[in-house]
Amino acid sequence: MDPLEAPTADPFHAGEHALQARAGLRARMADIGARVIRDHMPDQHRDFFALLPFLLVGSVDGQGQPWASVLHGAPGFVRSPDPRRLRIAARPPAGSALAAHLAAGASLGLLGIQPHTRRRNRMNGRVVAVGDDGFEVAVEHSFGNCPKYIRVREARVLTDAGQPGAPEAGTTLDDEARALIAAADTLFIASAHAGQADVSHRGGAPGFVRCDDEGRLLLPDYAGNFFFNTLGNLLLEPRAGLLFIDFERGDLLQLSAIAELIWDGPLVDAHPGALRLLRLTVTGMVRTRGGLPLGWTAGD
Repeated sequence: MDPLEAPTADPFHAGEHALQARAGLRARMADIGARVIRDHMPDQHRDFFALLPFLLVGSVDGQGQPWASVLHGAPGFVRSPDPRRLRIAARPPAGSALAAHLAAGASLGLLGIQPHTRRRNRMNGRVVAVGDDGFEVAVEHSFGNCPKYIRVREARVLTDAGQPGAPEAGTTLDDEARALIAAADTLFIASAHAGQADVSHRGGAPGFVRCDDEGRLLLPDYAGNFFFNTLGNLLLEPRAGLLFIDFERGDLLQLSAIAELIWDGPLVDAHPGALRLLRLTVTGMVRTRGGLPLGWTAGD
């Protein structure tokens, strides 16, 4: 057997184990995880990352708060020199949470997503090199995700995009942020466990994320792959980072939040199709106007 194709040890931690057990899938997921969560990238994933004009990144700041960020470039700005490494020819804006975290040894969660084909692949690892033109990450976990809940839209690089605006920070949601969230069909959520960062995608019909009377966000959790990477992290470390993208204007809205998992009851019942619910208390907000200079063609 090719050593790159040998099964890995059980890749899940205690939080993921607990949720899998509650769902009655503990033994099944241990077997599946050992086969599909790899310590290297298959060639299909390596080729996929090289096609992308943007890349989602999960990181943690000096206080352990996760943040979800996005980097961009012409297709090919992400490439894989070998099955155990990714090179990203981009740097985050100075002063951002990701820029402060980007150093050798730092844990990053990476998500490549191609909305027009509804493909997405994850790679979590450690920074092994940082330079003026980008950085390199060594693989710890590599795996694919199913195409569920991905809104079809195709990105194109804008050659005439202006410079992004200065970050606008706050501690609570303003009316503009609430309007973006209310219309969103896509978000990205960062989480962490024992300092190991992760980032994932969530999607649904526009308005699937709701804001309650106290200003907390209600995020439904639908049936998925049952890895419970995000929820398992949040079970042990409830801090989360959210990223909403304004696909019309290219604005970015990053939130820090405290997550509470709600298993059942009227709040869950009010979200058709939800198996459980995350209630997120926002603790911080950063808006960057023009932070993602891509144009988008929307589909169904």
